[in-house]
Amino acid sequence: MKQFPDSPSTQTGLWPPVSVIMPVLNEERHLDEAVQMVLSQDYPGPIEVVLAVGPSHDRTQEVADAIAARDPRVVVVPNPTGRTPNALNAAIGASRNEIVARVDGHAMLPADYLRVAVETLRETGADNVGGIMAAEGVTPFEQAVARAMTSKIGVGAAAFHVGGTAGPADTVYLGVFRRTALRRVGGYDEHFQRAQDWEMNHRIRESGGLVWFQPRMRVSYRPRPTIKALAKQYFHYGRWRRVVARTHEGTINLRYLAPPAAVVAMLAGLLVSPWFPLGLIIPGGYLLAIGAGTVLTGSGLPFGVKARLMAVYATMHLSWGWGFLTSPRKLARPPRGL
Repeated sequence: MKQFPDSPSTQTGLWPPVSVIMPVLNEERHLDEAVQMVLSQDYPGPIEVVLAVGPSHDRTQEVADAIAARDPRVVVVPNPTGRTPNALNAAIGASRNEIVARVDGHAMLPADYLRVAVETLRETGADNVGGIMAAEGVTPFEQAVARAMTSKIGVGAAAFHVGGTAGPADTVYLGVFRRTALRRVGGYDEHFQRAQDWEMNHRIRESGGLVWFQPRMRVSYRPRPTIKALAKQYFHYGRWRRVVARTHEGTINLRYLAPPAAVVAMLAGLLVSPWFPLGLIIPGGYLLAIGAGTVLTGSGLPFGVKARLMAVYATMHLSWGWGFLTSPRKLARPPRGL
């Protein structure tokens, strides 16, 4: 866990200064636009942006340095590991303000994002507020993923995916934090290559803090562009969610266990089917179920998008489940202090 120094800045006037932290890796195409969307926020208070840049394969470093050279509100810090939690902690450590907003290097924020966040922090007394991960695709495949990522059949009932009313939540997308909460829990745990947001929000809640879902904070998200990239993403989601479950007992429930249970059941059905043909009922039943789910959730989609939706659902479910099942114990978090 990181120890962050007290912020040297103080809250002045009605709108406190905000530090926006951005982990950046291979973001040459989108970084300039993403930073400008932050700096042009409809927010009355001061804004600074801290870019934690990893060792990219494109011109991300040059783009980041050029942005900082032309705008003194932007600071660039190195992230030699290239890993997201390390980048976030480096940026927090270099930031100055009591309100810290996490933003991705390709995020598309609505103009009132920071204003709504600060208003919500005040009204609720929460330690972290966040909103909806609004998946929006461009290609037919991306549009199919976007529909799956905003449906309960695809991702369960998490409000930051499917929406809902404002209120306490286990976790939220991105997040706008009080520095006091980040200091209290020691920031992001750099052991977790994935699921670091869920894990830290768990520690915030365990320490007596409040995590608040605000549906007015809606951030556009671009889904993975290929089935291979989608499978890799969800495989690692499942793998690291099991690491979180091993680290924090009692944080897993039936919703998380459904994909690995489906994988085990279908594999068992296929293995016994040469001797017991009725075993095919299990994988066949799964295909019928997601086929029906595709019909229910694909309403209004163009044919090319709807035709890809069933494969997207299967890829998300089975990749997540296989990642969970095969998550090696060597990924377990070492005991604190080691």
